[in-house]
Amino acid sequence: MANTPQQKADHGGGIDAAVAQFGGTRAGWVDLSTGINPRPYPLGTLGPDLWNALPDEGAFARLEQAARSFWNVPQAAAILPAPGASALIARMPSIAPAGPVHIPAPTYNEHARAFAAQGWTLEPQAQTRVLVHPNNPDGRLWQASEFAPLTIIDESFCDVTPDATLIAHATRPNTIILKSFGKFWGLAGLRLGFAIGDPVLIAKLAQSIGPWAISGPALEIGTRALHDHAWAKASRARLSDDAKRLDDLMGLPVVGGTSLFRLYDTTDATALQTHLARAHIWTRVFPYSSRWLRLGLPGTPDHWARLQTAMDQR
Repeated sequence: MANTPQQKADHGGGIDAAVAQFGGTRAGWVDLSTGINPRPYPLGTLGPDLWNALPDEGAFARLEQAARSFWNVPQAAAILPAPGASALIARMPSIAPAGPVHIPAPTYNEHARAFAAQGWTLEPQAQTRVLVHPNNPDGRLWQASEFAPLTIIDESFCDVTPDATLIAHATRPNTIILKSFGKFWGLAGLRLGFAIGDPVLIAKLAQSIGPWAISGPALEIGTRALHDHAWAKASRARLSDDAKRLDDLMGLPVVGGTSLFRLYDTTDATALQTHLARAHIWTRVFPYSSRWLRLGLPGTPDHWARLQTAMDQR
């Protein structure tokens, strides 16, 4: 069977490539290939000064304080806002001299890509370890007992399960925890992420990112969202309900996942992805498994109905 665009990229997204292969228009597709909240945090009104003035120190301080409060960050840990978690992932290999790194697989592939690009070698045992928590795509949770002397914990999807966070260990030397603003809040285009942890390592990262790395609108929206605990609580409950609804609709064995994405076991994942793609519904398959299919959550009644119809027509 021919490879799909998803397999070539090994990423979520790629709607343009899907349109080229299966037809339709970008606006007519239902993109379930990512783990982005389909009902994002409301942006509200933004003043013109956020667009035409350089962000001041107060705006950064307000964002950092909101982050510290929302995630219960220990006072001894440092916080660095950045233009997206991906920008931080690309910089993680620079915090120490290149050497062996253990990145338990399967997991989000950008970590291995970043370390390999900067001369690190991927090893089954190493003094440096990267843990995706919860893991993408299977939702595995890690424990502090599994840390290495230098540990990077990617908590991009942990905001749906805040009780599982390892943030209490952010004061541990040589430890960094990454947070993404694009997943739980559904604002991937805002490009906002955070590195939290060892002040020495955070200071090194800050030098590499430089000043004004976060736009004025991102600072304001991020601060508002991190203060909005009521929205977060309601969204977690809705996502949990929708994840259960998706499991019932798909009718496939559940391998794992989070309430932002579900991982299913199917006889032929590429065949099911292709079937759904012909209905202009895009999903995620993986080059290392012929059976795993991952779906994010539909965001509208029409999207739910289209997925139900497509599954009924299998």
